[in-house]
Amino acid sequence: MKYKKILLKLSGEVLAGKNSFGIEENALMFYVNEISEIVEKGIQVAIVIGGGNIFRGASYSSAFNIDQPRADYMGMLATVINGIALNEAFRQKGFNCKHITAFEIQKIGEIYNHEKALQYFDSNNIIIFTGGTGNPLFTTDSAAALRAIELNCDLLIKGTKVDGVFSADPLKYQDAIKYNTASFDEVIEKNLKVMDTAAFALCREHKMPVVVYNANIKGNLLKIIESVKIGTLIS
Repeated sequence: MKYKKILLKLSGEVLAGKNSFGIEENALMFYVNEISEIVEKGIQVAIVIGGGNIFRGASYSSAFNIDQPRADYMGMLATVINGIALNEAFRQKGFNCKHITAFEIQKIGEIYNHEKALQYFDSNNIIIFTGGTGNPLFTTDSAAALRAIELNCDLLIKGTKVDGVFSADPLKYQDAIKYNTASFDEVIEKNLKVMDTAAFALCREHKMPVVVYNANIKGNLLKIIESVKIGTLIS
């Protein structure tokens, strides 16, 4: 396997499945099974989960004229709910997990500590990071880039609903062009909205490759680990 230590970034929306809100059991178990498949092959896996299926801070701030930092903290709490669901699903399948939060929430998760996180990771625990970076005004994409670098991962994987990075939204524009590979400079210059610019800049600085792929297709995650060329590689 080319990649043995990976961080997977999933949006909260994927856990809603066919619903517009909340956590759908079938969707939850689909992603748990996809991740379990690569863990069983000896891959070290960390996950950063979003919270958009429960609450989106940016949308709430705009709609109700609430301060962005307060709305962002609400969004961070939503990621914790998703983290609990993932953690329990993995435990029920017999995997060792650690739910690590970016800020202290007693009885729910363990607050982030770099040395402990590395120890857990190297002991083959599935690590679930919630709470984003712990700071408002940063997205969970930035949290994913940060944690991938801190854990010395081989690859950051971003799961989406489309087959990679396109010149425009392929769900809206049929003539959108897919990039099989791209540089960080190209993605930032062309403002290709797959991850936020801060996350891409961080990955570029620390030479952290990123694969963007369609997370809704069964077996795609394993294909990436096995170096099958799917999605878009940004490096």
